[in-house]
Amino acid sequence: MAVKNNTYARPVYLVDGSRTPFLKARGKPGPFKHAELGVFASRSLLQRMPFSPEEFDEVIMGSTMPGPDEANIARVVALRLGCGDKIPAYTVHRNCASGMQALDSAAMSIASGRSDLILAGGIEAMSHAPLLLHPKMVRWLASWWEAKTVPAKLKSLRAFNPGYLSPVFALLKGLTDPVVGMNMGQTAEKIAHRFGLTRLQIDAFAMNSHLKLHHAQQNNDLSEIEPIFDAMGNVFAADDGVRTDSTKAKLAKLCPAFDKPFGLVTPGNSAQISDGAAVLVVASEQAIKQYDLPILAKLVSTEWAALTPAEMGLGPVHAIVPLLKSQRLKIDAIDYWEIHEAFAAQVLAVQAALNDDSYCKEYLALKSAFGNIPIERLNIHGGGVSLGHPVGASGARIVLHMAKILESKKARRGVASLCIGGGQGGAMLIEREYR
Repeated sequence: MAVKNNTYARPVYLVDGSRTPFLKARGKPGPFKHAELGVFASRSLLQRMPFSPEEFDEVIMGSTMPGPDEANIARVVALRLGCGDKIPAYTVHRNCASGMQALDSAAMSIASGRSDLILAGGIEAMSHAPLLLHPKMVRWLASWWEAKTVPAKLKSLRAFNPGYLSPVFALLKGLTDPVVGMNMGQTAEKIAHRFGLTRLQIDAFAMNSHLKLHHAQQNNDLSEIEPIFDAMGNVFAADDGVRTDSTKAKLAKLCPAFDKPFGLVTPGNSAQISDGAAVLVVASEQAIKQYDLPILAKLVSTEWAALTPAEMGLGPVHAIVPLLKSQRLKIDAIDYWEIHEAFAAQVLAVQAALNDDSYCKEYLALKSAFGNIPIERLNIHGGGVSLGHPVGASGARIVLHMAKILESKKARRGVASLCIGGGQGGAMLIEREYR
């Protein structure tokens, strides 16, 4: 494996950030659309800044399925935040890492000298994923519109089949890889079996995710969350998917969801479908000095990697190793880790692969295992299994929360990483300096 130095050419700083609570999808459209989530996540953050929204050089947001009335959601959010007509904005899409891609795109723009101050993050209202017409219904409608005479209309009407009304769920389509024909849960099953994981191990990880999140909520460890309000005056102040009574016994009762009847992956040990947004202010050294901005953390380097889509959950392994090698760092040099919990089995498989001689030799060209991530330093406040996974937002959330952890723990280095549907992985190294 060739070692590249992906450190940004100019220093890139994370000034501050905030996010909405992640709200679990419950079978119907949630109270907030994409743009509303983006505005709610950003408004309080911008009120803390000593500059006006018009001072941003650009706005970049990650999202995978904004609504048809919210095309280029970054621009919609920018205008609603009062950034003005002259501030450009664009939306990026890298599946689960869209929010992280937005941050990397912002960092690259700052590092190149093109920009100094950017609002970047991710948004997803998964409960608003559209229902699509079946292709047969689309073809029938085309024939109906083409029929100009009454006999032609009658002929078209006789060809109609009520089965054409069966909807296509865009969300389910999006969670299935079109190349290997596997949904994300099936890829998690594959790597769970590859590393010999047990249902007990997987459920224990899921249970701990819920318990850690509950503890974090009780101890105000999620200070980046901004309460939001719907049109009826209801207040949403915390991630609402946490199950405070989660136990291994309760999780063991759930049936496999993707490999029936003997699979290991269940709804209880998988990430929750959620709505949410996370945003950060990204700045150059010049902007830090000009506006006398605080520094939450320094964004040191980002690594993107790819592997077979059938084992997409191992993407963090392929991104973390070159990321740390490029900085000449070992695992024990990292104080805290955020590895997105697409599935409990997937995070456990990442840990196993990094600590497996044969995998590291065969796939990463290493001489031996890269090392073991201490569980007490991994996802210390829970993750996607307990707090949810709004696809476009999760990459920004884990970077923001890692920066907050480094601040509260007075630690130096953290890595945020996640797997990406389609067979990719992303990882960011951030640091704090203490003088």
